[in-house]
Amino acid sequence: MCRRASGEVKPERDIFIKHFKNIPMADMEIVFPEKKNPTLTPLDWMKFLISAVVGLVTVAGSIDMPKADFCHSIICDWLLCYDIFQCGKDSASIRSSYADERSWESLQEDESGLLRPIDNLSLQHAQYRRRIRNLSSPHTFARIQKGLIRYLYLVLDLSKAAGETDYRPTRMAVMAKYVELFIREFFDQNPLSQISLVTVKDGVAHNLTDLGGSPESHIKSLMSNLGCSGDASLQNALDLVHGYLNQIPSYGHREVLILYSALSTCDPGDIMETIQYCKESKIRCSVIGLSAEMFICKHLCQETGGSYSVALDESHFKELLLEHAPPPPAIAEYAVASLIRMGFPQRAAEGVISICSCHKEAKVGGGYTCPRCKARICEVPTECRICGLTLVSSPHLARSYHHLFPITPFDEISPTLNYQPDMSRGKCFGCQLSLSKSGNNSNKPSLCVSCPKCKQVFCLECDIYIHESLHNCPGCESLRHSR
Repeated sequence: MCRRASGEVKPERDIFIKHFKNIPMADMEIVFPEKKNPTLTPLDWMKFLISAVVGLVTVAGSIDMPKADFCHSIICDWLLCYDIFQCGKDSASIRSSYADERSWESLQEDESGLLRPIDNLSLQHAQYRRRIRNLSSPHTFARIQKGLIRYLYLVLDLSKAAGETDYRPTRMAVMAKYVELFIREFFDQNPLSQISLVTVKDGVAHNLTDLGGSPESHIKSLMSNLGCSGDASLQNALDLVHGYLNQIPSYGHREVLILYSALSTCDPGDIMETIQYCKESKIRCSVIGLSAEMFICKHLCQETGGSYSVALDESHFKELLLEHAPPPPAIAEYAVASLIRMGFPQRAAEGVISICSCHKEAKVGGGYTCPRCKARICEVPTECRICGLTLVSSPHLARSYHHLFPITPFDEISPTLNYQPDMSRGKCFGCQLSLSKSGNNSNKPSLCVSCPKCKQVFCLECDIYIHESLHNCPGCESLRHSR
């Protein structure tokens, strides 16, 4: 909001309002500093304590007073306590009014210009449809090679910038929350891949966990090592990751995903040389920024073939992070076709004591046995520490198959178009629930989708479940089995 200076021609001054959209919260706070929860000032606390002391002295002195004066004193003390209670109640109400952070984001403008609550289901489905359209572009549906065996290093910036409160409660807490979700989704989408966690704080990069395929071990190590301090060093993180990924076989796709909170990097040398080393080693680096855009992060992603994006808010950060879970298309010069020798280990018998080759300690029962050297391992997929054989299970291979032949995105239709038998009955072919009305507004028909092959109709929830979890169309499968 601004007011132009008055001139001789037009002495009156008009008020002008400029509206900025899609500005990261860190940039917005440069103009509008973050609001703090209101509390009592030191002067208010002093008034409160003085009033309390006066009240106690009055009560103590009124014990020896006559009965009439004693009743009058009690009434005055009661009124004083009531005023103090109201003061505290008003302060609590003001504090609670700021508890709902960014409450304006739950409103949207309708066709008539009025503010309405956002339909979260429709918003979620719109984001999902946009992601499906990006994945279903003509060049994506061409027979391209995808990195099904991925070695991903997830770098978390836990410098002092991660303690900022533009994300509630802090950036570090939001990162930890969605990193846990990302790890589980990553292993669900990439059962043959492995992941490792790296943290950056005090200008030093720490390898939190080694490459492995157990989501629980990664999440446990992350939650037990949360804490932000010092500065961030992008070069130290890249040097550490480069040393590990250089040892990865050529068939593995080397990736780095950096969650960066700071607005600067404290490096001991020339970071441009480190970026060139990563490029020569065919390491794909991607960055998700939690503050403003940085040139060095953008340059890193451009040189290595990764993607760079800046999160606008918490929900946008979650969406950007989960976009890295599905296997990306392999870069032409990075994709080396080769045969991979794999072994299918057997589940060890319960109650048998053996030495684990992963942790170098004796364990009872569970685990797997390498088919080549008979060494004991805790989890698959992994690489045998003794003979170097890649160990996987047959369900892992089967779950990776759907990435090569993805389901065609369904077409959006309106339930008013009764061109199909199932549509006339108004039921979803998947869950058999009614498609006639939506949950929030009974006068507004809900959207639904139709498979372009079998022409069966599905609701929005089944559409998301089929494309993201089931990876098979129930209508097409029923037609195949009926034949």
